[in-house]
This record gives sequence, structure tokens and C-alpha cells, in this order.
Amino acid sequence: MIHVTINGENRQFDAPILLNSLLSELGIDPRKVALERNLEIVPRSTYGDVLVGDGDRLEIVHFIGGGKDEPDEGLVVAGQRFTSRLIVGTGKYKDFEETRDAIAASGAEIVTVAVRRVNISDPKQPMLMDYVDPKKYTYLPNTAGCYTGEDAVRTLRLAREAGGWNLVKLEVLGDQKTLYPNMVETLRAAEMLIREGFQVMVYCSDDPIMAMELEKMGCCAIMPLAAPIGSGLGVQNPVTLRIIIENAKVPVLVDAGVGTASDAAVAMELGCDGVLMNTAIAQAKDPIRMARAMKLAVEAGRLSYLAGRMPKKLYADPSSPLGGLI
Repeated sequence: MIHVTINGENRQFDAPILLNSLLSELGIDPRKVALERNLEIVPRSTYGDVLVGDGDRLEIVHFIGGGKDEPDEGLVVAGQRFTSRLIVGTGKYKDFEETRDAIAASGAEIVTVAVRRVNISDPKQPMLMDYVDPKKYTYLPNTAGCYTGEDAVRTLRLAREAGGWNLVKLEVLGDQKTLYPNMVETLRAAEMLIREGFQVMVYCSDDPIMAMELEKMGCCAIMPLAAPIGSGLGVQNPVTLRIIIENAKVPVLVDAGVGTASDAAVAMELGCDGVLMNTAIAQAKDPIRMARAMKLAVEAGRLSYLAGRMPKKLYADPSSPLGGLI
């Protein structure tokens, strides 16, 4: 009878035993471990030759890890499923070619479009549809520039007539300086639009109570601002955004205020279902490259949210477990 210490535990064997036989008896695959005998590393190629005797001390180690992938089923709005969680605008680019290329680089499937008068003095001027195919992308007509509920409803009625779109983005602005949403007018317009069969994604303040009212009314997505439109300040009120997300049963997308890729990732890590942006891409020094960055940031932020961040701690905590320490 021999006594062998293996990873700090005492084990008994009937007689001296070859290393490969010992591993087999323990149910350990020799291809997946490293082994030390009496403080000396034993090459794997010699496991069949090394005899373990009484009093020997063995350390058997392997790599550890963890985690699992959780598939992202994509963004679902009003019963429509989209692979990308990034929605991009079509304004502020230098030309339609850049608009087209930036949208392609972003991977977005939904693009917001404003409704404006046709230039009747030169009707042959190129139009957005010539560059961004509505058969390839989902057009999301919006009410940018509207300051009353009536103007917003009128605009979206025209948009539906032009393209047959029922899925729309409602925004009713309060003033020209801040472009903050006028929530009184927004509520009125949303009620009118829903009554007429529109599926309303609504730009709103980051107020959890207003968000709940809009959802109760029947809006299909809540879109609180991260910061004022075009400001690029990023998420200013993560606490209220988180409350909106936790209470909502419809998608919550950050709309307005994103300036760079890290802002988009922060919004997604909070649990947002998506991010809508325009200026952050269109006014970047290189819009095409920024569009790619935003695509990756939204994907990374979503993965990070699904993974679940580690808890914040006041003091250090070693990365490697102390259990099994050599």
C-alpha cells in the first residue's frame, strides 16, 4: 500500500503505479492537464514511464473558464423582427451617396426619413429613394420639425399616403433651442395617430411616468432621449432610463444625444432594445467609419447586457480563484 498526495488530498494505491494508469484511474484525460511530481514538471510524453511511489506529491492542473452564449433574437417592433438594433437617420450628410454608404456600413435595417415639400421648380433633382431603396430598408417616417400635435399628425398622414407606412416615429418639439419634446402635444398626437391605425414609436423625455402613459396609450416603442438632439453628450440620466426599461413591456430605444460609439454601448448596456442616431454618424469626420463603429458598439453593448456585468466593489478581488492554488 502506498500513500500519494494529489492536489493536497491523500490517496492510497495498492502498489506503485505509472502516471498514465493513475490518471486513467482518476478519470482524467492526460491531454487536458499539466502535471508536477515532487515540484518537478513531468513531460506529457513520459507519463507511461514515470512510476509514482509512496510519499510522492502530485499537482494536476488545468485551465478553467466559464460563460455561455445567449442568442440575440433581434429587435421586434410592432410585430416586425429586425436583426440590427441600430436605427439611423438620413439627414445632415454631404450628399446622397454618403448617406447610402453610411447606412450600408451601419448595418441598419430601419432608416428614419423626414417629410418635406417636393422642389417643384426642379422636380428632376435626385431623391432619397433613388439611393436608399425602400424595398431593402424599412422607412420610418418621422415628424422632425413639428411643434404641434396637429402638424405631426398631418405630416404622418401624408407619409402614409406617399408610401403606405403605418410604422412611424412621432416627435413633437417644444422649442427650437433645446429641441426637447413637448410632452403635452406628444400625448395628444399619439392618441390621434393610434386611433387612426398608426403604429407609433415615440420620441419622449426621459420621464418614467410619461413613458408609462405612452405605453398604456398603445405606442409600440418608447424612445427617450439620452441628451438633447444633436448634442452628442451621451447618456445623461442612466437612472431614469433604467427605470423606464424595467417598467416597459414594449421596446425602449435611446433616441437623440449619442455622440460616439461608447455612448451607444452605454445605452445598450443599460438594457435598451436599440439606439437611434443621425448626427453622430453624419457629422463625424469619417461618417462611413463611424457608422461601422456604431454597428459594433451596439452589438457589443447588447452582448455585455446579456452577459450581465460583474458587481461593483469597493476593494480588490483576485481574478484567479484561490481554490486549487498550487
